Amino acid sequence: MKLATIKDGSRDGQLAVVSRDMKSAHMADAICPTLQAALDDWTFIAPQLDALYAQLNAGQSSTSTRRAFDFDPARCMAPLPRAYGRAVGAAYGNHLEPASSGEEPLIYQGGSDDLLGAMDDIMLAHEEWGIDFEAGVAAIVDDVPMGATPDEAHGRIRLLMLANDVSLRNLIPDELAKGFGFLHSKPATGFSPLAVTPDELGDAWRGGKLHLPLRSTWNGHLVGQPDAGVDMAFNFPQLIAYLCRSRRVRAGSIVGSGAVSNKDATLGYSCIAAQRSRETAADGEPSTPFMRFGDTIRIEMLDEKGKSIFGAIAQTVRKA
Repeated sequence: MKLATIKDGSRDGQLAVVSRDMKSAHMADAICPTLQAALDDWTFIAPQLDALYAQLNAGQSSTSTRRAFDFDPARCMAPLPRAYGRAVGAAYGNHLEPASSGEEPLIYQGGSDDLLGAMDDIMLAHEEWGIDFEAGVAAIVDDVPMGATPDEAHGRIRLLMLANDVSLRNLIPDELAKGFGFLHSKPATGFSPLAVTPDELGDAWRGGKLHLPLRSTWNGHLVGQPDAGVDMAFNFPQLIAYLCRSRRVRAGSIVGSGAVSNKDATLGYSCIAAQRSRETAADGEPSTPFMRFGDTIRIEMLDEKGKSIFGAIAQTVRKA
């Protein structure tokens, strides 16, 4: 099942079911007004949404599908425009080498009150902050109890989506030096237009990982296509279970993987900092600059037939 949140002038938008081929959609207001409301009562609501999804894919004409319309990603907010919680792990050991040094993942708690749609501009005040994209995968969970095991956490993953976890690299050192973590160096994150149930991914979703390449295209040039299932030191169930060690996680919370990275450098990069780190190791200093105003970033994942699964994140950096 593929779900989107359509802009309607409200804070939380309106839930829509989108066809598998992403050509048509149908408002789900007769079933549930928003994605958060669906997650709050997933066991009851999800089968109704799935029935509408099946009818939409079959092209059946009925009273429930007569309001179908052409799907336009530009009309989408983030699947969850604001979430009850958001945490991002450093799941890939090769991403600046943080996750490979121990048996526990590194996770930071990020802002969740203002999440960007797939085509929303990245609005920032200064290029000098060191603007970087971070292409990753994110899971939306149901309620997860404190102390949940990875197996229990696996069963609470309801939806998957793509994320652009923007970082301001030149602000990070001073913030981390204070000992409390990220704040200004992590502005609003962008998400794919679609959130997708794991069953839609077939064999690509296995072992709590999404085994497909994640493509990042910067200013029209493909700069990375690492496989999100390769070199993932901590899978999503492990990240979620670690997050739940001392607290419950509520339905509608988002857990991100961090920038996808493979040890095979020929597959490129999912964030500029990883490329600059490789350049520094090889040449003593980095040569790839950070993003500038007017730069574009496109993040997308294709299935084995070359079809987009989540739709594309396609953002432009603008001066605020």
